[in-house]
Amino acid sequence: MASSSLPLDEFSDLIGLIYEGPLEPVPWQQSLNLIRERLHANHVTLILRSSTPEDPGLYINSGNVSTEGFVSYATHYYTLDPFVGLPPDQVVTVHEILGEAGWLESPLYKEYLAQLDVFHIMGADIHTPDGVECRLRGCRPRHAKAFSEKDKAFCRSLLPHLKRAVILHTHLDRSESERKLYAGTVERLMVGTVILDENGKVLQTNLAADELLSTRDGLRIANNVLEATHQRDNRELQRLIKAALSGHTKPDLSVVDAMSVTRPSGKSNLGVVVRSVPMSEWSEGKHRAAAAVFVRDPESQAQAPQEVVRQMFSLTPAEAGLAIQLANGLSLDEAAEALNITRNTARAHLRSIFGKTGVTRQTELVRILLNSVAALAYQRT
Repeated sequence: MASSSLPLDEFSDLIGLIYEGPLEPVPWQQSLNLIRERLHANHVTLILRSSTPEDPGLYINSGNVSTEGFVSYATHYYTLDPFVGLPPDQVVTVHEILGEAGWLESPLYKEYLAQLDVFHIMGADIHTPDGVECRLRGCRPRHAKAFSEKDKAFCRSLLPHLKRAVILHTHLDRSESERKLYAGTVERLMVGTVILDENGKVLQTNLAADELLSTRDGLRIANNVLEATHQRDNRELQRLIKAALSGHTKPDLSVVDAMSVTRPSGKSNLGVVVRSVPMSEWSEGKHRAAAAVFVRDPESQAQAPQEVVRQMFSLTPAEAGLAIQLANGLSLDEAAEALNITRNTARAHLRSIFGKTGVTRQTELVRILLNSVAALAYQRT
């Protein structure tokens, strides 16, 4: 027997679902459903992040508990819960902690759980080495049997696997958060990104790339392959991509090349950088990012929010507005007209901006604005 109550094949299926849990749209939903069925519980809950006054927490539930009921617990009743701080990685029942009389008299039961027909509770607190604390809880109504030693043994057999799966989830979540952060930074710099697999097929594009490619002005995607519009440019682009793909299988080699792509519209050429994405030492190497193509349109504008510019350089709102207009390429007269102010007022603002930023020429001002971190908080124009 794989556990105290399940045949080996059923137990193996459940363990598999626990390890697949971090990849589900709602993590562990399938495994929690099976655990609930096995325990004959009215609901089973995995609390990944406990409620605090500042955070309602993160609860994954299997069972018939209304959203309103969970919101009530997460925003108020959690403060009354005596079934917390359990011995790490041990399965216990609420009656073992409080006794039946103590549980019946507890404010959480009388004010909240009695109305939900929740009486028997079994649970475990899981602590990971990197400080994550989560809770597994199973509940039954009052008319049902109490959780048995066999039920507790069943849950104990799952805890080591659930703990490892939570560790995997934490690492995956951290990596995804970092990926979104860096991808967002590239997006704010208005750099188009096209990710290619080991066969040169397009895996992913960002919003900036989508906007550039939708115009088919210099670059396009045909049959899931990135191409340049002009034949000569396309030959060079495919050569660079092939070179990058040849380097992705070598962990110590990163191939980086650049080129300029002509646009049929006559607008300024697109700047393109192609680089390999080397495999890690343990990568399986199939259908993964193998090369990245970065594209920049020199005519695109990333406008930093006025409030960010004002804060960075201690400018007034009027001065920040003028600085942004100048950074967008307008002359002082054009900026004054756009802001509906006189030229003399614009000149006065410019003198004040020079004093606050420590520059003496308009070109220097534009340079420091464009090179500042304000660009990371851009707004599309």
